[in-house]
Amino acid sequence: MNPPSTEWKWIRRFAEQFSLCGLAPDETVVLLSETASRPELVETARLALAFSGNHVAQVVMDTPAEPGPVPTRSTGASQALAGHRAAVAGLATADFVVDCTVEGLLHSPELGSILEGGTRILMISNEHPSNFERWPHDPTLGERVATATEMMSSAATMRATSTAGTDLTVTLAGAFVAGSSGVTSGPGDIAHWPGGLVLAFPAPGTVNGTVVLAPGDMNLTFKEYMGSRVVLTVVDDFITDISGDGPDHELFASYLGSYGEPEAYATSHVGFGLNPGARWESLALWDKSQINGTELRAFAGNFLYSTGANEVADRFCRGHFDLPMRNCTVTLDDTVVVEAGALKPPLAY
Repeated sequence: MNPPSTEWKWIRRFAEQFSLCGLAPDETVVLLSETASRPELVETARLALAFSGNHVAQVVMDTPAEPGPVPTRSTGASQALAGHRAAVAGLATADFVVDCTVEGLLHSPELGSILEGGTRILMISNEHPSNFERWPHDPTLGERVATATEMMSSAATMRATSTAGTDLTVTLAGAFVAGSSGVTSGPGDIAHWPGGLVLAFPAPGTVNGTVVLAPGDMNLTFKEYMGSRVVLTVVDDFITDISGDGPDHELFASYLGSYGEPEAYATSHVGFGLNPGARWESLALWDKSQINGTELRAFAGNFLYSTGANEVADRFCRGHFDLPMRNCTVTLDDTVVVEAGALKPPLAY
């Protein structure tokens, strides 16, 4: 007998999240996946949608070949649709799309065409389904994410500092600011689950300073904790120097250089986490194939610096690092919103 590919407790939790997104039984629903999608994730979503009373159409795309030279990971920009007109058109006519592609549609080029007709998308992170048991609905999270998004949208400058040596300044004029609580807010919206993160995609030439990754901070492309110090010098968005005390900075530099893309060295987005249910320790408890690390982007009080594609700055590339850091202080203009890794009011929980 084959082992079960899902469990009732996962199905029930997924159905609850769909309900929070306002899913009604009479809505047109599409479940999007690809041949490399995690089977138990797709099956759990399918059964949860059926349990919710929905008649579900499944769109399964072939996962494209990996172009190299290194594996592409943790981009949030699925290549599975590959501009397929019929698939995109079908998704665009749905009321609700559940996205179970490996990388997710968040930064995919087809996203705008799908959302512009009013489709809403819940992007389920490529985690083992049992992770979602640990992320119960937090009724305060949506309000705190909305507050943080408003504060960042109203601010002129974001600054991140740390005792490890980080001192990064971001001019927010012209930035695109967004937050996700893991729940879609209405037609034409995309949310990622787990949520609890607010981000700014800065305009060109607005990010300057130093980012210092200390041991215990995270490289979510490699799905590893930093074992040694890495120092990044950022000038007008671009990393101009990479140094450090051990092999981590050599791996970092080698990976970025392998793509041959200058844009891979640029700032993608910056932000901070608000989710108390997300845990920074979780990366140590799973094999790399079992985790995507989205909760480490969202755990409360982290500062997230990311490199690579930034649509606001008209930069597109495959090379991408998400680098959540602990123990940072984040200031929006004169207001401290994170102090030494702890959320401050009105964002504290």
